[in-house]
Amino acid sequence: MSLTKIVECVPNFSEGRDKKIIDQICSAIKTVETVELLDVDMGSDTNRTVVTFIAESRYVAKAAYKGIEKAAELIDMRKHSGAHPRMGATDVCPFIPVSNTTMEECVEIAKSLGEIVGNKLGIPIFLYESAAVNEERQNLANIRSGEYEGFNEKLKDKNWKPDFGPGKLSVKSGVTAIGAREFLIAYNINLNTTDRTYANEIAYELRERGRWKRINQKDNFYYKGDVVNFGENFYPDGNSDYVGGNLEEIENFYQKNGRDFRKRYTSLGLDPDNLTGKPVYKDGRFTHVKGLGWVIPEYNRAQISMNLTNYKISPIHKIFEAACEEAEKRGLRVTGSEIVGLIPYKAIEEAGKYYLTKMGKSPGMPPIDLVNIAIQSLGLSDVTDFNPSEKILGMPKNNGELANRITFDLIDEVSRDSPAPGGGSVAAMSGSLGVALGVMVANLSASKAGFEEHSEELGRIAEEGQEIKEFLVNAIDEDTNAFDKVIKAMRMPKDSDSEKKIREEKMQEGYKAATEIPLETVEYCYKALNICDDISKLMDDSMASDVGSGAHMSIAGARAAAYNVRINLNSIKDEDYINDTKTKLNKLLSDCDKILQIITERVEEKL
Repeated sequence: MSLTKIVECVPNFSEGRDKKIIDQICSAIKTVETVELLDVDMGSDTNRTVVTFIAESRYVAKAAYKGIEKAAELIDMRKHSGAHPRMGATDVCPFIPVSNTTMEECVEIAKSLGEIVGNKLGIPIFLYESAAVNEERQNLANIRSGEYEGFNEKLKDKNWKPDFGPGKLSVKSGVTAIGAREFLIAYNINLNTTDRTYANEIAYELRERGRWKRINQKDNFYYKGDVVNFGENFYPDGNSDYVGGNLEEIENFYQKNGRDFRKRYTSLGLDPDNLTGKPVYKDGRFTHVKGLGWVIPEYNRAQISMNLTNYKISPIHKIFEAACEEAEKRGLRVTGSEIVGLIPYKAIEEAGKYYLTKMGKSPGMPPIDLVNIAIQSLGLSDVTDFNPSEKILGMPKNNGELANRITFDLIDEVSRDSPAPGGGSVAAMSGSLGVALGVMVANLSASKAGFEEHSEELGRIAEEGQEIKEFLVNAIDEDTNAFDKVIKAMRMPKDSDSEKKIREEKMQEGYKAATEIPLETVEYCYKALNICDDISKLMDDSMASDVGSGAHMSIAGARAAAYNVRINLNSIKDEDYINDTKTKLNKLLSDCDKILQIITERVEEKL
């Protein structure tokens, strides 16, 4: 039992004029389980379509393959022309971690898909960005250089041997790049001015490229100063007063400060060996940020328009705060901001936690509360409505039929003449309520006078408790579905000896799976007790009853789930598995009893 892993995929197909072809490609993608098609952006001039979809990590490669396979069938690169550089029917196919997934997982997805496409469809595959095998292939532009028409010659170079697939061009389908990258957030910050120069002024301060170094500013607007250029025996640092007498000196200065002079100026399109008369650059405040200023007449204001290519390194809330600082220096005001397209839940979650902590409150709040705080703090509805259900990718939600029922409806369902939901589901619900009480006390204490010195610990308790609560809420439905494998095995044919053997093996697998789920519930109820234990050390007298109630609800969940473990063990024949499971279960229950005793003593003292 685990949280749903969501991956985004953004394949680019070399067809932007024939909607019927794109519809067929999209239909193929949508045949795969869990796929949700988010956007289809066709471009006639570029003759290119960008498709955006999400799916669970275990299905996303299959869906991408379906799209690539259909594109190979329908698109002929020999007949293709368009304004955008391209090299294949499926030009690029990146995977992006969205929810409960890592970049490493997306790299593995890209590699496995690349191998399958290369072998099955006979298309040369290059891995790029985070999945690249070397630095030269990280940059998509390097791979695509020469485009479709140049790849016959390019593939003859041993340095451009494909990572997967044949070493010669697929005449019809061309070449495809498959990779993994971070989520790109298109983010605009709104200013109380219609002057584009002012928006540029702040954009240049924030973006990674930075800006020209200037001196002799006339006022708070940096762009009015005099540009500093490199000269003969004059090599200034863009970020300090240091001046080197030659190239070697400035390179050494950069190196001592953990920077690379040559890499920096090469990235700016300048030759480090030929800088005389060229401008010195001041670094921007954030890496992985591209930005400029523009004016949107329909909004009647200027915006700082940015692409955030790694929000984990340069978080959206820190960029927003920096923009507010830079605006205030110049007598300007930030009125809010805008997300263009989609944003991962994690980016919004971190913003919500940041602003709650900043206002002296606990960051351990439910997801919807974190989202609302982030929306308000970042002013995301300043120029357009921000609808979380349409704009946020991977927001935690429970799709379980039982967990989403209102309380009395769920209780009614338990009371009916059907075996499920039964004790396992009720055990998970009991544990989730227990830890929720502990989290409630932590959150109430975080903003209560006298608890200031414990704010960090209270925040930790609340955040960990929320994760435990979410797991147990999901377990309500997982336990009810636990017997699926057993039931499927029971329905298998049993006419011959071989069929009986296979059926018995599958039933044993099913019983073990059905045992693991309530065992995990016991583990998480134990974790819930730990949350109650942690908060019992800090609780105010008036909150002792809530902590005590939470502890007893948590251990009730643990003991109830343990019954389900034990009854399933009766149907399992693997003695080693039975003994190992019993040992683990008895240890967990013993530890639960010990923690409950400690919490009870603290509660009784308060009462």
